[in-house]
Amino acid sequence: MKEDVIIIGGGLAGCEAAWQLAEAGFNVNVFEMRPEKKSAAHETGGLAELVCSNSFRSNNPESAVGLIKEEMRRVGSLILECAELHAVPAGDALAMDRDLFSQEVTERMEKHPRIHIQREEVKTINWTTPTIVATGPLTSDSLASWIVGNSGEDRLYFYDAIAPIIDADSIDLDIVFAQSRYGKGEGDDYLNCPLNEEQYNQFVQELLDGEKVPLSQFEEIKYFQACLPVEVMAERGIQTLAFGPMKPTGLMDPRTEERPHAVVQLRKENRAGTAYNLVGFQTKLKYPEQKRIFRMIPGLENAEFLRFGSIHRNTYLHGPQLLDRTLRFNGHSHVRFAGQITGVEGYVESTACGLLAGLFQIAELRGEDPLSVLPPENTALGSLLHHITVPGQHGYQPTNINFSLVPPWEGPRLRKREKKAAYMRRALRSLEEWLPTAKGLQAYREAA
Repeated sequence: MKEDVIIIGGGLAGCEAAWQLAEAGFNVNVFEMRPEKKSAAHETGGLAELVCSNSFRSNNPESAVGLIKEEMRRVGSLILECAELHAVPAGDALAMDRDLFSQEVTERMEKHPRIHIQREEVKTINWTTPTIVATGPLTSDSLASWIVGNSGEDRLYFYDAIAPIIDADSIDLDIVFAQSRYGKGEGDDYLNCPLNEEQYNQFVQELLDGEKVPLSQFEEIKYFQACLPVEVMAERGIQTLAFGPMKPTGLMDPRTEERPHAVVQLRKENRAGTAYNLVGFQTKLKYPEQKRIFRMIPGLENAEFLRFGSIHRNTYLHGPQLLDRTLRFNGHSHVRFAGQITGVEGYVESTACGLLAGLFQIAELRGEDPLSVLPPENTALGSLLHHITVPGQHGYQPTNINFSLVPPWEGPRLRKREKKAAYMRRALRSLEEWLPTAKGLQAYREAA
């Protein structure tokens, strides 16, 4: 098969872009280095493997991430469709069985007649072939060095951490209780490990004193603020965790009929409920310390760890300096970047970026101006794209989708919750006006 487009990277963004292009009738060659070469965080060779969490966060369309998911559904996202097929209970969040999800995406990609997958590392980019680089923040050293050499700037980076996963059979259900905050979802989507004040204070002290994995001494330690290691949060004050991932708000311990001082929440990793992750407990503690300290949590005294937490270095580009409005790289008309390497953060945002890169590439291959496909800026898709491609922002850093990225509300003064609903209505109206443009590309898919 002679490819029309090369995609480097078989993660969420790469698979989404490949699917959009293949469904539009173009031949796509996807290069994925795993399992021939592993990254710092991946464990399998499956496409679209989730490494940090199994959650795509809130489904509420009045939240920014819920809104962007609703927009992606209406456009036709492969990744969202597969995620919803393998969803597990998680309150109002979209979480999924990570293994079944990856298997679903991999199977669909491998069976598509216009997608060819090559398991090998790409170390350089051919400027003359239409290419989408979606290697993510764990881009191999060889390709990352090549990108740096062609971007004219130092690599940008931050440190990201992963939470541990435990065996469900090792959880003491005489202590741990099933309950969602305020009864959301099915009302019992999470398991909760309750701590009294004395247990909480001792636990925080152990987090502070525990031995951590040392990071590179030659560079500044920069963390992504929305995914801080739990021990780094603890350094910010004794009550930081009690108002963060360990907040007991909306929960009542059925044994005491009282709200605990703090809780550690556990979320299903798979549909069968045989594994759970510690929500918000990404960590850089050394493995023996994780086992010792996390077994201090009531109900986890005999916890068996299926995966320990870890920390890794993520690399990204300064999007506003290096990408044009349609994600083309540094003046090179045939090369686009997509996903977390552009400076978006989060599974949903990465997928959204891949979806847009695919649409822009389809338009270009059809001889159309890809600027004609730009989503309206007051949609979540449009505001995220604007953030990573428009110059003039200072201190550019990775970000999740949030309502501070969208154009300000210009209507009558509204309360916070009312304003979110107004943002949602405005975005979906604009999206519906824009959809015929995106669907026009899909009409070509049907003809193909």
